[in-house]
Amino acid sequence: MSNLTNQNETILEALEQKFEAINQKTETHLEGLLWSKPITYWDYIQTDALLNLQTQRTVLPDEMVFIMYHQVNELLFKMILWEIDQLCHKDKPETGYFTEKLRRISRYFDMLTTSFDIMRDGMEVEQYMKFRNTLTPASGFQSAQYRMIEFSSTDLINLIDYRFRASIDRNTPYSHAFEHLYWQAAGKDYHTGEKSTLLVNFEKKYRQEFLRYMEEYNTINIWQKFKQLPLEDQKDLELVKAMRHYDYTVNVTWVMGHLNAAKKYIESGQGSGEATGGSDWKKYMHPKYQRRIFFPELWSEDELKNWGEGL
Repeated sequence: MSNLTNQNETILEALEQKFEAINQKTETHLEGLLWSKPITYWDYIQTDALLNLQTQRTVLPDEMVFIMYHQVNELLFKMILWEIDQLCHKDKPETGYFTEKLRRISRYFDMLTTSFDIMRDGMEVEQYMKFRNTLTPASGFQSAQYRMIEFSSTDLINLIDYRFRASIDRNTPYSHAFEHLYWQAAGKDYHTGEKSTLLVNFEKKYRQEFLRYMEEYNTINIWQKFKQLPLEDQKDLELVKAMRHYDYTVNVTWVMGHLNAAKKYIESGQGSGEATGGSDWKKYMHPKYQRRIFFPELWSEDELKNWGEGL
C-alpha cells in the first residue's frame, strides 16, 4: 500500500510541476477528470466522421472503390509528410535516425505501390469509363500533398522541366521556378502555353502554399539534410541504400504502378483515350520522359542515363 501511495505522490508532484509551468491549477484539472467520459475507439479514431467522407457523384458502385482508394492515398501522403517534417526540421539528425525515417517513408510508398492492384483489378472497366466522365476536369494530378512531398524531398532544380534547367538556379525567384516545374507541362497547351482548367484550378487553390513550401524546404529538404551530415556518414551503406530505395520507389516503381493501372482503363477502347484533366498522361507519368530523380548524385551515369527505360 505504501508503494502505491508513493507512486501516487510522485505522479501528483509531476502534475503539479506540469500545470504550474503553464500557470494552471492542478486541482481544477483533476476535478475535470471526474466528469470526463472514458475514451472509446470510435471517438479516438473519429470513425463516424471518417466513414461519412465518401460521397459519390453517380449511382455506379465501383465509384466508391475509386473514392476510398484515393482517400487512403491522401492519408498515406499525410503520414509521409509527417515523417519528412520531423526529419527535415531536426537539427543535425544522427545517421541512424535519418535511416529509420527514410525506411518509414519508403514503407508507406511501398504500400502505395502494391495498392495499385486495387485500382487495376478492383473496378469494372465499363463502370469506370462511365463515372470518370463526371470527374472532368479534376485529376489525381491535383494532389497537393504529393507536390509537397516532392518539394520537401529534393532540391528544386531536380523538379524543373529539363528544357529550362540551364536558366534556373538558387537565385531564381520561386514564382519563376514554379512556372517551370516539370508538372506544369502536363497542364499547358504545348503550342500556346495556355494553362488548362485543371492547372488553373489547382494553382488558384494551392499556389501560395506551394511557394511558401518551396522556400521553407529550400535548405532543409531531405537531400540538403543528407549533405549536411559528416562525409563519413554520407557514405554509410545502410543510409545510402535507404536514400536510393526511396528515390526509386517514388519516382519509378510507384509511378509505373499508377501508369499501368491507368492504361487498363484509358486504353480500354471504351472512351476517348484522354486523361480527365486533359494532360498527355503517358509522357507526364512515365519516368523515362520526365526523369524525376530526387538524389541524382547517388546514382551512376549508366543508371541516370537509363532511368525508367525498359518499363
